[in-house]
Amino acid sequence: MKLSGKRILVTGGAGLIGSRMVAQLLPENEVVVADNLSNGIRDSVPDEAEFVNVDLADEAAVAEVITDDLDAVFHFAAAEKYVNSDEPRKQFEVNGEITYNILERMQDVGVSNLVFTSSSTVYGEAPRPTPEDYAPLEPISIYGAAKLSEESLLSVFAHSYDFTVWNFRFANIVGPRFGHGVVPDFVEKLQANPEKLVILGNGRQEKSYMHVSECVEAIAHVVENADAPMNSYNLGTRTTTSVTTIADIVSDEMGLDPEYEYTGGDRGWTGDVPKMRLSIEKLSALGYEPTLSSHESVRKAVSELLDSPDQ
Repeated sequence: MKLSGKRILVTGGAGLIGSRMVAQLLPENEVVVADNLSNGIRDSVPDEAEFVNVDLADEAAVAEVITDDLDAVFHFAAAEKYVNSDEPRKQFEVNGEITYNILERMQDVGVSNLVFTSSSTVYGEAPRPTPEDYAPLEPISIYGAAKLSEESLLSVFAHSYDFTVWNFRFANIVGPRFGHGVVPDFVEKLQANPEKLVILGNGRQEKSYMHVSECVEAIAHVVENADAPMNSYNLGTRTTTSVTTIADIVSDEMGLDPEYEYTGGDRGWTGDVPKMRLSIEKLSALGYEPTLSSHESVRKAVSELLDSPDQ
C-alpha cells in the first residue's frame, strides 16, 4: 500500500511511536488521531492532524472514528504494559477488546488495511537472534500474552476476511516523549539523586534498543513494500545494550558518576525477558537497514530527553 493521498486513522497517536508515525504520514496523507490520553501527550500530536479523544474499548466510540472514507488504520493503542502491570486481567481484556472492536468495525464499513504494533515479548525466552518464524511462541508476561492473542485475531481477519495486515514485533523503542522504560527511569532517578542509582536485577539484562525515528521509517517501508495477507516483521537493531551500559550512558550524558545499587536476580521484574535480540534479516531483505546501533539509539534518546524534559 503506497502511503500517499490516503486518509489514515492512527490509534494511540499521542504516544511515543504513534505521534512520530503521525508526523511521518502527514506530509502526503490526511491523518486522524484517536487517543484517550491515558498514556499519550496531547501536545505530541502534530497540529496538522485531526485529534479525537476517544475510549476505544467503547464500541459506539469506535464506530464514530472508523468510517468508510478511511484507507487504513494504524492501530498503536494499548493498555500500557507498565501502568497496568498491577492489573493483569484488565490489561489482557482491554487490549483484546480494543483490537476486536477495531477489526469488527473495519469489516462493517469495508476498511481492510491494518497496521499493528506488537512486541518481541510474544516470543518469550527464545534463542537469539529470534526470527519471525520461530516457534513455539511462549510469552512469559501478560503483556506478551495479550499481544499474541491480538496477533491471532489479526491472522483470522487476514486469512478469512480479506484484510491486509502489517504486524510489527518491536524490540525496545526509545526516544523523547517517553514516560516509561529503563531510559527515562534512569534519567528521573538521577535527577532526584545524582549520587546513587538503583538498578533492577543484576544489570546484565541485555536487549536491543531501536530509536523511534528509525522505527517509524521501517514501518512505512514495510507497509509500502510487503503485500501478503499477514505481514509480520521484527523491528530492532543487530546489536544489544545491557542495563548497566544504559546506566553508564545516562550517567555520562548527565555528567554524573553515581554509585550503582543492584536489586539482584537475573531479571528486573516478573515476566521480564533478560536477554533479547531479534533477527532483522527479513526487514533487511525488504530493503530497510537501521543506521543507529543499540548503544547509539539509547544515547540519542537520553540526549533528547534531557533537551526536552517536559516531553
